[in-house]
Amino acid sequence: MTDVPDLAIATRKVCFILSKARQFDGKEGMTDPDSGSNASDDGMIDVLEDDGNDPVQHELRSFINDLDVDEQIELVALAWLGRGDGTIADWSRLQADARYAHNAHTAAYLMGLPLVSDYLEEGLSLFGETCEDFDAE
Repeated sequence: MTDVPDLAIATRKVCFILSKARQFDGKEGMTDPDSGSNASDDGMIDVLEDDGNDPVQHELRSFINDLDVDEQIELVALAWLGRGDGTIADWSRLQADARYAHNAHTAAYLMGLPLVSDYLEEGLSLFGETCEDFDAE
């Protein structure tokens, strides 16, 4: 059995990102161009539209950008692990690949992965971690 390495990024931070990514992924394109001024008049569908002024998107981008470089690298490696780009035994290689690929666009890259929340959740589970305690809060 392979020893499970330690994560340099706190599970709580990954769970926050995962939660915000799920909220962001739930958004869709403009579906109600003639929106009423009262949300109850249009069935509250505007809340699911991504109009570029989404506070969740800004919060998620800002949170990822505020992580230190090592945490950003771990986050990308964790997403790749959860996506199936390697196993826990390949963790050092995934970290090295993420370090090599690191640039100033980590948030944009991760937010552009359609299933990033699922990948992060799966990656965490391979480390024996879960967001259950975080979700309970």
